[in-house]
Amino acid sequence: MKPKTLSLIASISLLALIALCLAWEAILAPLRPGGSWMTLKVLPLMFALFGILRGNRYTYQWSTMMILLYLTEGVIRTNDAAPGNALALAEAILSVIFFMATMFYARNTAPSRLAQASQRET
Repeated sequence: MKPKTLSLIASISLLALIALCLAWEAILAPLRPGGSWMTLKVLPLMFALFGILRGNRYTYQWSTMMILLYLTEGVIRTNDAAPGNALALAEAILSVIFFMATMFYARNTAPSRLAQASQRET
């Protein structure tokens, strides 16, 4: 896939994950009635958002490691009562999509790969 496409997939999945986490912990199925402090879990995602939207390769690299925490939470919380289990599954799926898109973006935009591609064109 082209880096532009991968960047778009990563951006959309990250925005969807932020919206899901906020809605989940504030309205849909909070740990405590009326919302919980778990909404703060979106802060690391917000830090990554600006770099992802700008196409900063370094952000793509470190966010692949950060997103594994959200994947872990999603997988573990699939044992929650409904609707928490469905939300956890959605979090896990969005995390995997984001991970794959960022990993391939970072790989395809590596300076060594870009140099090889330009050599092949000449």
